[in-house]
Amino acid sequence: MPCTDEDASLMIRTRDCALMFRSEIVLLFTLAVTQLASAKRIAPANVDPITYEGIRYVAPNDDGRRGYVEAWDAGTNKKLWELTVFTNHIDPNFEEDLQWVFIKSLNIQDSRLLITREDGRTYQLDLNTKQITQSDTRPSRPAGATRDIPDAIRKALTNGPAGKKYDFSFRVNPPYFAGDFDSDGKIDAAVLVKERSTGKIGIAIVTGTTGKVTVVGAGMSIGNGGDDLEWMDSWQIYSKLQAAPAVSENSVPHFRGDALLVEKSEAASALIYWNGKRYVWCQQGD
Repeated sequence: MPCTDEDASLMIRTRDCALMFRSEIVLLFTLAVTQLASAKRIAPANVDPITYEGIRYVAPNDDGRRGYVEAWDAGTNKKLWELTVFTNHIDPNFEEDLQWVFIKSLNIQDSRLLITREDGRTYQLDLNTKQITQSDTRPSRPAGATRDIPDAIRKALTNGPAGKKYDFSFRVNPPYFAGDFDSDGKIDAAVLVKERSTGKIGIAIVTGTTGKVTVVGAGMSIGNGGDDLEWMDSWQIYSKLQAAPAVSENSVPHFRGDALLVEKSEAASALIYWNGKRYVWCQQGD
């Protein structure tokens, strides 16, 4: 049957509508990606000042690289001193403001100023000596905290054999890092885990190309770190493109891939890195 002018007009209108719909979808997707790419962390909490024995203690929360408190004379409103409580390591490979950690609350207990961070870590400041100590207790994380770990990484650890033996651990923030740890040019993931049967803490490294999981700690001994990294209270990633960190006077090996620096505050630290055959331990401090 020959195509009439009315049929041709209908086909043109249908084509135009389809093109317009597709354009709108592309525009919405582009806007969504742009919003995600430019997303920033929310503003820190306004911490209520606390007054004790005529002195007002304040947490300004205006510097993302450190958490600090100020002491002011409550009568004269004169600033007495300022003290840094903790600093935030900033990895230049990631969005800086998403690495900021601020103070959440201030309290007084037994002549000590209790300072709590956003991630739940607590510090005690002796108001007489100005000495700072960090609480050994760590807040528990809700079961839903696995949302903090990307879905692909979570599935690699829960769907395979590793999921039967290990749980995610959130005792140190952040709970995972992404990097090229085995130097194959693909992005891998290093995730904190806990061995279910013993409660021992370790790191599961998920290979980006195959999804293979290698565990150090959590029942698998590595160097001086042993088979339990429960002592670790912080960790960092060092890019293979960066200069090796001057973490001690010890020699620092040449990295084939990105390395992990695991630390115990004011005590031991070590590098975990791929030597071409396996992940090894290089002690950096005692």
